[in-house]
Amino acid sequence: MMDGTQTSDRDAVQAAAEAYCVGIHTADVDLFKSLCHDSFHMSARAGSGKVVIWDKQAYLDRVGGRDAFAGEPVYDIMDVEVSGGEIARVKLQVTVPPRVFEDYLGFVKVGGDWKLINKLFQTVDGPALEG
Repeated sequence: MMDGTQTSDRDAVQAAAEAYCVGIHTADVDLFKSLCHDSFHMSARAGSGKVVIWDKQAYLDRVGGRDAFAGEPVYDIMDVEVSGGEIARVKLQVTVPPRVFEDYLGFVKVGGDWKLINKLFQTVDGPALEG
């Protein structure tokens, strides 16, 4: 059974994950500037088995380099786990047309706020990601 603090942390991480999914859909760079820790990085399995890695600025450039998608965001937050009230992980699927990605997000609590510190992802539907 979780105490109120753990429930509150889980709810906060869930809300951050939902904001992340909506932010991807709407290409909300300002959201990611505040949501992502300064040391944020992400990595993915791209086409041909290549591993690609981006830092925070490269991610902001990618999100800001496109328009918002039409319609409502499509995503499924599959699991949220908070450990010790200081770190958390989220597994989700999010549609970024023409692809569906499976993301594993890592969060850290900094000054009372949950910050996205890392993202590991892969394409589960649609064309393979290239670089």
